[in-house]
Amino acid sequence: MNGEGEDASKVIHVKFVTKLDSPFKVPVTSVVIPSNVTRLGLSSIVNSLLTLEKPEAFDFLIDGELIRMSLEQFLLAKGISAERTLEIEYIRAVAPRKEEEPSLHDDWVSAVDGSSPRFVLTGCYDGLGRIWSSPGSCTHILEGHTGAISSIAFANSEGAEGVTVATASKDRTLRLFKVDTAESSDTTTRVGAYKILRGHKASVATVAAQKYGSKVCSGSWDCTINLWDANESTSELSVPGKKRKGNNQVEEPQLEGEAETTLVGHTQCVSSVVWPEHDVIYSCSWDHSVRKWDVETGKDSLNLFSGKALNTVDVGGEGSALVAAGGSDPILRVWDPRKPGTSAPVFQFASHSSWISACKWHKSSWFHLLSASYDGKIMLWDLRTAWPLSIIETHKDKVLCADWWKGDSVVSGGADSNLRISSGISIS
Repeated sequence: MNGEGEDASKVIHVKFVTKLDSPFKVPVTSVVIPSNVTRLGLSSIVNSLLTLEKPEAFDFLIDGELIRMSLEQFLLAKGISAERTLEIEYIRAVAPRKEEEPSLHDDWVSAVDGSSPRFVLTGCYDGLGRIWSSPGSCTHILEGHTGAISSIAFANSEGAEGVTVATASKDRTLRLFKVDTAESSDTTTRVGAYKILRGHKASVATVAAQKYGSKVCSGSWDCTINLWDANESTSELSVPGKKRKGNNQVEEPQLEGEAETTLVGHTQCVSSVVWPEHDVIYSCSWDHSVRKWDVETGKDSLNLFSGKALNTVDVGGEGSALVAAGGSDPILRVWDPRKPGTSAPVFQFASHSSWISACKWHKSSWFHLLSASYDGKIMLWDLRTAWPLSIIETHKDKVLCADWWKGDSVVSGGADSNLRISSGISIS
């Protein structure tokens, strides 16, 4: 391992440790390595200590912080002595190990939901929602909108028999679909909505479902957030002359719903809403703010200002308390509202080169989140380092939406009219 030059002659005693199971455990013993080794060099060393058939990419942490420079530079920057034996933890690198075949749509893919492990939802500028069971396998088409779909979400899962899906559209409406996912067919089934939700006075930009409930909320270019009942209530009358076709192609009465509650406070387009707790909604807007709403009172209890028009917001991380948002600049911002007396972001990630269109926390990690941008890239982040862990560049145009799927994949849609699935991502 000796190299040329003075830097290469400096060595450090290290011990590699990991929480990974066999076959990724190295013998717990001290080894001597060059001080100028980088992350890739560390990965090569660990691979040489393992007996794997295929080399594995690893990331490395010292005192809980990821190494993103040479080991010597890292120790200098952190004021850590190189005289003692260093303990370096290694984890599997957070990066896709496989790119699935793209699933082509007829127009821009503007919305995606990967919250179900069985299916991926996409919304498209052709006005149709689609349900995918795997790459290239579209099982259902959700029809009825007269404008582009801007957002799509699982409203609830009804076990193995079926799911309820909510869509939001530029036609100023939302639609609710009940989809029988138990039936297997070689052909794609077309499904009509069982309920149309009318009330917004402009394009509907975003929809989210209540956690452990039967409601959905929506944000619109009319600056309001509406709350709706997603149940197929018998108290609501079917609309005369309006019918929908079910899976069996028999026409059924179609219901129309009105908003139960309207949340008012934003002064420009409400671009994104999330409903992480039963009685709490978060929203962001082109008015530069992120707001936290109490569903019972209809009042906002938190108001964060970013200085930029915002396109996307999500809540997660430690204690599901961190707020991430992105918008009309390349910076992904993260706030911790638990910190008193400050409205400044606790993290700012600035590796994109254009507007941010989507951000999503990983559901089982305190540290990991993704961002998507009009620069055509999806970036995977870890709060323990300022640099992206991985950059996914599978789209040939703007990325308009992205989500995690199954815990180890990223699903995304863009102006190249494709749904892309990047899989094999290991989140420790």
